[in-house]
Amino acid sequence: MNEDENLRRYGLQPSAEDLDEVREMLAAQATLEHRAQGDGDTELMKLCCVQLFNAGSLDDVLCIWQAKTSSFDAQCSIDVQLLCGAGLEETKAHLSAANSGDASAALDYLLECEAAGDFVDFSVETASRWYAKYYLG
Repeated sequence: MNEDENLRRYGLQPSAEDLDEVREMLAAQATLEHRAQGDGDTELMKLCCVQLFNAGSLDDVLCIWQAKTSSFDAQCSIDVQLLCGAGLEETKAHLSAANSGDASAALDYLLECEAAGDFVDFSVETASRWYAKYYLG
C-alpha cells in the first residue's frame, strides 16, 4: 500500500478498528527502512505517524519513535511533534515513567527539541489542523 492508497482507505483519523493495521504497516515499513535506507516508504511512514498522532494514544509513542529512528531519511521525514498526539507534557511524563532505552532516548530527543524551540505554540489541535491541510489541501 502506498501513501495515496492509505489516505483513501483510512483517512487522517482511522477508526479504532483500523488502528492496528496502521501500526502494523508502520512497523513493517520501519523494519524495511532500518535494514536498508530507501527500502521503506518514508512518506507512508509519516502518514501512518500522523494517523497515530490523531488517535492520541500514549501507547503509540515508541512505535512512532522506532519509525522515526529507523534511518536518516525517516528521521528527517517524521516530525518530532508526531510523538505528542496525547500532548507534550503527557508524552514527556509517559516516557519518563517507561523503563526502556528507547523511551529514555526519545525523551532526551524530545527535551532537546523542546529546548531548541520546536514546540513553541504547539498544541495537538493546531498540529492536527496543519496536517489536515498538508494532506487534504
